[in-house]
Amino acid sequence: MSTPLNIPLLLETIKIDKGKVSNLFYHQSRCDSSRKSIFKSENSLKLSSIIKAPPVGLYKCRILYTNTLHSVEYIPYQEKEIYSLKIVPSNISYDFKYANRKVFNPLLSILPDTDEIIIEKDGYLTDSTISNIAFYDGKQWLTPASPLLKGTMRQKLLDDGVLITKNITRVDLKHYSQVALINAMVGFKVLNIHPKDIKGITR
Repeated sequence: MSTPLNIPLLLETIKIDKGKVSNLFYHQSRCDSSRKSIFKSENSLKLSSIIKAPPVGLYKCRILYTNTLHSVEYIPYQEKEIYSLKIVPSNISYDFKYANRKVFNPLLSILPDTDEIIIEKDGYLTDSTISNIAFYDGKQWLTPASPLLKGTMRQKLLDDGVLITKNITRVDLKHYSQVALINAMVGFKVLNIHPKDIKGITR
């Protein structure tokens, strides 16, 4: 199905493991909210009717849509290991989960030898290019109060009381002992990286 060039494609990435669809409520909520905000849609794309979950294996279900459904793919998933993180300042906006992620390419090219970057905006840490983030202070896990994108897994963990929000700067990293990536596919992934070792470029 073709889409006019001036209409942005939105994306939901949904984890399917052995036929089980993860966090469908949160994906449906974001899909409905995004379509209403951008296209003024009042109806709902019923994701439960769209998804035909493979019964075996771990898959990334990739749903592209505008005010109507564009496409559905089931891609075997292989997790990318992250061994290094660096901070890159930027004023980019990514309020909706767009399929077009070219906005991140210039930032990734700045530090090509780093596995993943954390984007710093207006002096505060936001997200990595592939996930929301969280830091552990010895008592609780904290996630940036103003992420670039309010992820579905982040919202679930906030609702479950696993996370709380806080404005976090790079100077604050010395107060934390662990860092985690959060997205639909990895869930809550604690990295073998100490936050105090996360450096980066400055403006």
